[in-house]
Amino acid sequence: MHIVVVGGGVVGVTTARELLRRGHQVTVLERHPLAGNETSKGNAAQRSYGVVYPWADPSMVFKALPWILQKSGPLKLKVPPSLDAMRFMFATLRYAWSPGLFGLNKRAMLRLGMHSRERFLALEQEHDLAFDGQHRGLLHLASKPEAMDDYRAIHELLNDMGIASRLLTPVQVRETEPGMTGDGPLYGAISYDTDGTGDCHLFSRSLARVCEQLGANFRYDVKVERLVADETRVNAVQLTNADGRLETLEADAFVVCAGCWSPQLVKPLGLRLPIYPIKGYSITVPLHDAAKGPVSTIHDDNFKVVSTRLGDRLRATGFVELADFNRDIPQARIETIKRSVESRFPGCADLAAAETWTGFRPMTPDGPAIIGKGPRDNLFLNTGHGTFGWTLSAGSADVIAQVIDGEEPAVVLDPFRPGRFSE
Repeated sequence: MHIVVVGGGVVGVTTARELLRRGHQVTVLERHPLAGNETSKGNAAQRSYGVVYPWADPSMVFKALPWILQKSGPLKLKVPPSLDAMRFMFATLRYAWSPGLFGLNKRAMLRLGMHSRERFLALEQEHDLAFDGQHRGLLHLASKPEAMDDYRAIHELLNDMGIASRLLTPVQVRETEPGMTGDGPLYGAISYDTDGTGDCHLFSRSLARVCEQLGANFRYDVKVERLVADETRVNAVQLTNADGRLETLEADAFVVCAGCWSPQLVKPLGLRLPIYPIKGYSITVPLHDAAKGPVSTIHDDNFKVVSTRLGDRLRATGFVELADFNRDIPQARIETIKRSVESRFPGCADLAAAETWTGFRPMTPDGPAIIGKGPRDNLFLNTGHGTFGWTLSAGSADVIAQVIDGEEPAVVLDPFRPGRFSE
């Protein structure tokens, strides 16, 4: 079959690779001039297979308001909030208070995370992909004693699911991360031993080149205007090409991997996707003293900032902000991220020279991504991964390819079904 993939971020590129593996002809449509140039470009760089969890967490509801009010709090809300932001927040509250839903969704996301790790390892073994990728684990620090109680419960769940983790003392944390010499509060950590790192942007570009070598057609600088469909099938996509002209592209099947821009494509077909663009910020800076930097990934729960080693660079990321598609980068956000790095890894880099970035995570109000068959026979969706697109991309690409070929997916997809928001 000729299959059109709408979106050339990490989810779209990994989907293209799995479809090529199965012998399909693939065309990828991307509005940027490069693969992985939107949400995939400056993300946290962690492949956190053991950390994935639903956004609609009942325990987070009571923490949200204080965080909004704190000057350096990790949750921000543009005032006055838009109608879209209000809808998203109320939907999240509704899902958070649905009995048992959080636990079911978390286990489903962890299973997909485990599958994604397997697929990443296979891709890295199969192809020579240069993206500063490692699998050296991830540490969630405890800056308060009670955080270790939460980590013990997480440790038990992971053990039940066969996912490797350890509870570390402060001494063991510093042995694992010898560069962490700062004075930030530390009462221990949980180590997700099999988690990984990597530059998602470089990975996406590298894998896109592999796909092109295998016969895929990547068309950049194009904007998909709409899906041309009848009552049963999508027949084509209408797009504005790189020359600014309208064009119609026919295919046998279509996969929407367009992140925050997915809802507008499927809404005319009767499918409502309540994806909201959750804004985040990052800095990337060369390490001038590698021994003082992180070995892998550190989640600083004091500032809710993630610091990751990417070869000879440091990537630090933070904040969850509801501001629609506002791309402004307030200096206060960047300064908070820098303070977190300095409190843990002082002197590792010249933070004044950091490159700043902001981007939008395509978040669903209940948490799981949207993976499965759409409202037409030949329309499929692989989108809405929120903060875990990099982590879950390889696994979700494999299972959507299985769905397209009529096979039983490797992971139960009921929690990810596209039509769940209208049920």
